[in-house]
Amino acid sequence: MIYYVHDYGAIGDGTHNDAPAIQAAIDACYENGGGRVVLSGGHIYRSGTLILRSYVELHLETGATLKGSDSLEDYNYFGNGSVTPEKISIPTYENCEYTGQPTLFFLYAKDCEYVSITGGGKIDGNEEIFYGTVTPWHIDGSFYPRVPLLFLEHITHLTITQVTLTGSAFWTTHMVGCEDVLIDGIRILNNLRLANCDGIDPDHCKNVRIVNCHIESADDCIVFKNTAHAMKYGACENIVVSDCTMISTSAAIKFGTESEAPFRNICVQNCNISRTNRGISLMLRDSGCIENVIFSNLNIDTRMFSKTHWWGEAEPIAITAVKRNKETNIGYMRNISFENINCIGENGILIYGDDSKNIHNIRFSNISLQLVKKTDWPKNNHDLRPCMYEEDIIKGSLNAVYARGAASVTMDQIVLTVSDEMKEYVEKPFDVEDCDYFVINDETI
Repeated sequence: MIYYVHDYGAIGDGTHNDAPAIQAAIDACYENGGGRVVLSGGHIYRSGTLILRSYVELHLETGATLKGSDSLEDYNYFGNGSVTPEKISIPTYENCEYTGQPTLFFLYAKDCEYVSITGGGKIDGNEEIFYGTVTPWHIDGSFYPRVPLLFLEHITHLTITQVTLTGSAFWTTHMVGCEDVLIDGIRILNNLRLANCDGIDPDHCKNVRIVNCHIESADDCIVFKNTAHAMKYGACENIVVSDCTMISTSAAIKFGTESEAPFRNICVQNCNISRTNRGISLMLRDSGCIENVIFSNLNIDTRMFSKTHWWGEAEPIAITAVKRNKETNIGYMRNISFENINCIGENGILIYGDDSKNIHNIRFSNISLQLVKKTDWPKNNHDLRPCMYEEDIIKGSLNAVYARGAASVTMDQIVLTVSDEMKEYVEKPFDVEDCDYFVINDETI
């Protein structure tokens, strides 16, 4: 069955509130056993919170736009959040502690099965109404956490294909405790200056495929998370990311920092990463673990950006496992491999573990690393934010590899090229201390 939202009273003129009509079409589709709810092309539908249902496919035809309301009241569907949230007093790049549970919503679903969002149309989060402090390098939100574009909790058999997601003011696609997820061929086009508008956040999710996507976002493009609020859903595991292109103001692929449960059995392959502060960032800060992860066949292009506002110092690969605060029981990383990766940018590989040496069996094979100057931002630093250390930015010489506190790391077939303009910064290509076993090209460091 096909349900056209215009048949339920939608106008689609870009100003009228079409939420009641769209919701009526979704509810009718669900009550009649499922089908497709269609937003017709050539229209802009304005809406606040919409509740998706089981067996319902929300289909946006090419040329259709579903755009967020200008009024915060329209996102307070459940009445459990203030419609005039308190303004943030500390910038989010200094304090972004988050349990994973927002209070205001745009597209929402919980405890459903066979939910789909499809079509060649666009979903626009109307980011401008959430702006706080604006600088040439960074736009902070007016409050935190803000409204995610999609918040989908405990959905079994979730499909998102072809659509464009844009203008998100917070995490764009936050999936919590979802199983059997297919995200295929979507575009995420967010503002590269707006903080916290991650692309895709699988949070305690299982059996996920993210393929054939293009993502532009700040902070990060694809972020695996295990937030404290959703511990009942267990590990984040059995995930494939393949054939994607990514641009980010922080990290293209990130684990954490919310890491209360295990991340395991994850493959990232055949992707191109460009114009990012970090390519791959494994950030263990809590009691979970990261294990059995494979990165292969990647091109990573990094560059420095505003060093105050954005985490990362142009590291193509950053592996850090340190305590969030003094009370944290920190977990471990083990069995992680990097194979056939080309890295070009303004910094080298960072590996930094806890005093317990909680980084085990990390393997690099066939890695090309080119150090090339691209910006005038200062070099020589590594970024550990967030962590318990008072000095969370490490200052020193620029290295191809900077490592501390690892139990076992092996690097084979590592080829380093340093451009002429970068040679003045590279005093010591490999800086390795306090590691039990560290081998680079058959030489023990």
